[in-house]
Amino acid sequence: MSGTEATAEEAVSERMRRWRLVLGDTAGEALGGLDGADARMDGALAALYDRDRGGDGPRRGGLEGSAPRVAAWLGDIRSFFPTGVVRVMQADAMERLGLERLLLEPEMMDAVEPDVHLVGTLLSLARVLPVAARESARAVVRRVVADLERRLAGHTRSVVQGALDRSARTARPRRAADIDWDRTIRRNLRHYLPERRTVVPETLVGHGRRDRGVQRHVVLAVDESGSMASSVVYAGVFAAVLGSVRALRTSLVAFDTSVVDLTGRLADPVEVLFGTRLGGGTDINRALAYCQGLMTRPSDSVFVLISDLHEGGVREEMLRRVAAMKAAGVQVVVLLALSDDGAPAYDRANAAALAAMGVPAFACTPDRFPELMAAALQGRSLMSWAEQEQAGREEGGRSAEGRV
Repeated sequence: MSGTEATAEEAVSERMRRWRLVLGDTAGEALGGLDGADARMDGALAALYDRDRGGDGPRRGGLEGSAPRVAAWLGDIRSFFPTGVVRVMQADAMERLGLERLLLEPEMMDAVEPDVHLVGTLLSLARVLPVAARESARAVVRRVVADLERRLAGHTRSVVQGALDRSARTARPRRAADIDWDRTIRRNLRHYLPERRTVVPETLVGHGRRDRGVQRHVVLAVDESGSMASSVVYAGVFAAVLGSVRALRTSLVAFDTSVVDLTGRLADPVEVLFGTRLGGGTDINRALAYCQGLMTRPSDSVFVLISDLHEGGVREEMLRRVAAMKAAGVQVVVLLALSDDGAPAYDRANAAALAAMGVPAFACTPDRFPELMAAALQGRSLMSWAEQEQAGREEGGRSAEGRV
């Protein structure tokens, strides 16, 4: 057999092997069996995904509620698949097999791959975790929080501090870098010289520097309903980061049908997250009433509501409170989600009502949240910011399609 023929045969064999792993043991007669590591990989997949041909019948595989068996299964998938795939399989196991019940076992904490979704599950179970599992659960949450802080904290502080510095204006900028050229040109358009095709900047507009004592108040109100789990995790981390910026006063409020002020825990984002109670109902109006009482200087306040807007309280009163905040000078931000989970489900009627009063409601990914906060702190139009973001995503999508 020539080298070319051998290579072609190996390629066919590899394709057959991959199809066998995709299709499961129902394809064993046509594609052959598996052995060694492939057999273990196939077993790990079968335990989670194999069903009878009818689709709704009992599973042939399954983890069968045994903590040792599940721990071994989690170890197997971590050895066979990359981290991103492991996280998807863990999430599928939560949904299909009730894996969250087994997370109550202490030994499970060392076997799972920590991520934001797992943290959300642990927080929802926090009240029923046995004592032996609580410290292990906290360790998992702390690992995820530390990773998020490494990725997000530095950029957030830099962008927010820059926004605070630039939100003040001066007619005597000390450095060329402090000149706001866009505003300077617009201020001096009447001094345009057609023959030289230039503007004579008789008046400069510069970015001033805020005094240390000048503060802005940021209030984050986070919906604790079960669908908001990832948003709660990111909001807790961002609130702790914003709380470390000296020029800001930061408040964090979590709510379901009651309201919990977590501001006193901002020094430790893990404590913030374990102070939440995922899974309750939703009374946005009550949360807004509480937050209104916190903002003693409305014109210097930014209010961030993170909710899917499925109001269980008094809808009309909720909308009136948002309108009152806006009329008082509060910069109001409404986020339908703060996560990477894709397009969220939300109450479209409430979102439309907010948009009609000039308060856009949109989802925001964690990597764009610092820029959103910068726009809010500078008093820029959030409607325009959201439209620009949407246009940028659409342009990026078209560019990606063009490359394909």
